[in-house]
Amino acid sequence: MSHYAIIAPPLYSHVRALEALAQQLLARGHRITFIQQAEARTLLNDTRIGFYAVGERSHPPGSLARTLQLTARPSGLGIFPLINDLTHTTDMLCRELPAALTKLGVEGLIVDQMEAAGGLVAEALGLPFVSVACALPVNRDEAIPLPVMPFHYATDARSKKLYDSSTKIYDWLMRRQGEVIARHARALGVRERRGLHECLSPLAQISQTLPAFDFPRQLPACFHAVGPLRDAHPVPSLAAAATHAPLVFASLGTLQGHRYRLFRKIAQACQQLNVRLLIAHCGGLNERQTAKLAAYGAQVTDFADQSAVLGQAQAVITHGGLNTVMDAIASATPVLAIPLAFDQPGVAARVDYCGIGRQASRFASSSTLAHHLSALLSDGGYRQRLIAMQPQLQQAGGAAQAAEIAEQALSGGSPVLAGAA
Repeated sequence: MSHYAIIAPPLYSHVRALEALAQQLLARGHRITFIQQAEARTLLNDTRIGFYAVGERSHPPGSLARTLQLTARPSGLGIFPLINDLTHTTDMLCRELPAALTKLGVEGLIVDQMEAAGGLVAEALGLPFVSVACALPVNRDEAIPLPVMPFHYATDARSKKLYDSSTKIYDWLMRRQGEVIARHARALGVRERRGLHECLSPLAQISQTLPAFDFPRQLPACFHAVGPLRDAHPVPSLAAAATHAPLVFASLGTLQGHRYRLFRKIAQACQQLNVRLLIAHCGGLNERQTAKLAAYGAQVTDFADQSAVLGQAQAVITHGGLNTVMDAIASATPVLAIPLAFDQPGVAARVDYCGIGRQASRFASSSTLAHHLSALLSDGGYRQRLIAMQPQLQQAGGAAQAAEIAEQALSGGSPVLAGAA
């Protein structure tokens, strides 16, 4: 069968989603190779998936740790070093991918929307590629705010002006990345472009979202919302009515699990409501911090089987990571989103807009968090709206459908239209 390469930023949540897609393609007989800096190999779990290291000189040992540290603390002026770091990786991939893809005999690419290099190089080499949105899609529509903006959906003139102004500010902040994209587009001999949204596949674009979990918007005909990209484990059954104190699950993802003060406020809120709390900090807390949280009555662990826990929980408190929210939709678990960075404000705004949960500021008091959580636990409307999403989720197809779309686009070289895969 064919040999496909996956190009993605070296971030855990992105690799997990794309690994699930890769497993489906492996089952179809294809060969799959991730291409990234050497240390990114540690992010892969499935040994059947190949890995090819690039950037030995520009990304020596320790580079990935620096990237993850910057990603974990992106607020304030810290955003500029992170933008420069990610831009440095794009620059490296644009330089090294052509030789690597040729050497490996790659016949098609699967490219994360957040990495422009894959689309640029694929177009330059005449290779078919598909784009995958592991986070909120970067596709632009002037009628809605960018995913990184905390604005709610509205159609009035003031809101549209706000969306436009914030987009201009974002593009200014990302100008370094835009310059690198433009420079390599010229060097590779492809059409001019400056943003991630201009580097997407004309053949197929795949997203972990659902139409029911989005603002009204315009998307290309080759856009496919397939739902969560997960391995083949069955979706947990919807949680039965609690016969004892409700269970709340709290996770801030793999990069934000160090935020002890926020976890403490969450624990205090749950203590006020006399509900059970399970915290998964993903290795971000030390023993002393864990003990302090336990003193508030929380059960604390480093990692948990998120899908299984959500199947038993009556609410989830999250940073607004798309993976966690999509898992919450799958288990019909109401969401309290506390966005911290990246596309999390956009995810939180959609949680509120769709009526499947609430959002709160990371600076909110424990009493405010308790108020939001009490509403989620007492108002059955949140769960009912989540249950109403289940038919669309089940029909979306997940990783298996994504593999079908990718295979069709990469083998045929023609656009795969929504509903035709």
